[in-house]
Amino acid sequence: MKEPPSLLDQDNQNYNSRLHQLQGMQLEGGLATVRCAMDQLAFRSGESNGWSIHQGNDKSQLPREDPKPKQPSDMEMMKEKFAKLLLGEDMSGGGKGVSSALALSNAITNLAASVFGEQRRLEPMSADRKERWKKEVDWLLCVTDHIVEFVPSQQNTNGVNMEIMTTKQRTDLQMNIPALRKLDAMLLDCLDNFKDQTEFYYVKKDSDNSDKGGDQRKDEKWWLPTCKVPPNGLSEMTRRWVQSQKDSVNQVLKAAMAINAQVLTEMEIPENYIESLPKNGRSSLGDAIYKGITVEFFDPDTFLSSMDLSSDHKIVDFKDRIEASIVIWRRKMISNNNSKSHWGSAVSLEKRELFEERANTLLLILKHRFPGTPQSSLDISKIQYNRDVGQAILESYSRVIESLAFTVFSRIEDVLNADTAARSASQAGTGSAKRNGLSAATVTWQERLPSYKEAEKESTAETPTSMTLLDFMGWNAADQKESDDKSDFFMGNELHKDSTKVPPAATNKKLSYLEKIENLSGLRSPTSRH
Repeated sequence: MKEPPSLLDQDNQNYNSRLHQLQGMQLEGGLATVRCAMDQLAFRSGESNGWSIHQGNDKSQLPREDPKPKQPSDMEMMKEKFAKLLLGEDMSGGGKGVSSALALSNAITNLAASVFGEQRRLEPMSADRKERWKKEVDWLLCVTDHIVEFVPSQQNTNGVNMEIMTTKQRTDLQMNIPALRKLDAMLLDCLDNFKDQTEFYYVKKDSDNSDKGGDQRKDEKWWLPTCKVPPNGLSEMTRRWVQSQKDSVNQVLKAAMAINAQVLTEMEIPENYIESLPKNGRSSLGDAIYKGITVEFFDPDTFLSSMDLSSDHKIVDFKDRIEASIVIWRRKMISNNNSKSHWGSAVSLEKRELFEERANTLLLILKHRFPGTPQSSLDISKIQYNRDVGQAILESYSRVIESLAFTVFSRIEDVLNADTAARSASQAGTGSAKRNGLSAATVTWQERLPSYKEAEKESTAETPTSMTLLDFMGWNAADQKESDDKSDFFMGNELHKDSTKVPPAATNKKLSYLEKIENLSGLRSPTSRH
């Protein structure tokens, strides 16, 4: 038989039970704290993944939409862009990248291609694209602010004038960069000017309205939308305004072309290009082109009209031949001036200068007549092997402005061509309506002719018994002239003129024509003029 527990044992049991209870409460509280922290982490991660975490398995909750990705800041974009420039587009960092000049040239070219693309319509650029272009091109052009040259200057120190060398921005950059910025702003303003126009619009090639009017685009740029104008064409005010915009863009195009051509001329010719040239200009040009350039009496327009320039490929090939011959002739002239040995004595120095001048004239005409053609082999070689950063920026910036100006110029020409076609069709319809009205009036007069003859017959009905055939028909000498005049009124004078009589004016015209032929016959032979 167990003894009843003493008071001390009871107190110990109560203490142990309370201790276990407190330990359990602390353990549950710690687990609850950990569970709460884990729930918070899960909730935050669920927010980042687009889901809302709740206790339990509630399938009625819908997933939250993904928040918009955070746009990189301007500083991050600038760091990335200039990191690529410093690495020379070689992300491995192995030093196999391109030069700084070519990297900057490619950066400006790629920026223009991504922002402008191919301007298919005459409409303003979006605000995002315009802002991106202005911001990023400023980043790339800021390099020119640190391209300097030394110039002499006067400094007064303690009453003593001293001549020192100071730095300023290079002259070509100081002159051309502000001009190119102005041309850039003019082009963007020109596109903005077409914001509120409503007289012409564009339709896609495969739309229902693209074939109406028969003016569907038939050239090689079939992917461009077709410009549509009202049936009677543009209004006079709109036509003049569009023409003024065309003239403005044309001035921008010419200025950009001039700057680009000047920069390319100042670039050095790479040795790789020189090594690839033939020995003489005749081998580069070919016999036909060489004979056309070296004739005694040279007319560039006549010569170009005889060449096949029907495609961009043929134009570029012709330019490559001309530029190669110019380089060959120029190097031979320099070598002849530096040495006394005339190893190219087959052609004199004066003739080479003359041939080079003619070739340069042909190149100038080609650049203005075909402004949108691709670059020649010489230009590509100069850009690729150029090491002057300032020239690289000037060339690429002027080239993208020239390309954009030519594109806008072409889109304006599309509008004017559509207007011309619409007005021609409208005038043709008006002219046909007038001709139909004139023919109806002629038929009315011809219908009156029988009644006139019947009235004549009635007037001669009471005739004497002895009549001649002329009297019976009413053809007497008195009214012969009147009958002729009336017949002339209805049938025309040419049907009643005596074919045996030759008017004096015709004889004079024939004689003067023969005399003119005799006078002009001497102009037919080119050799007789010289």
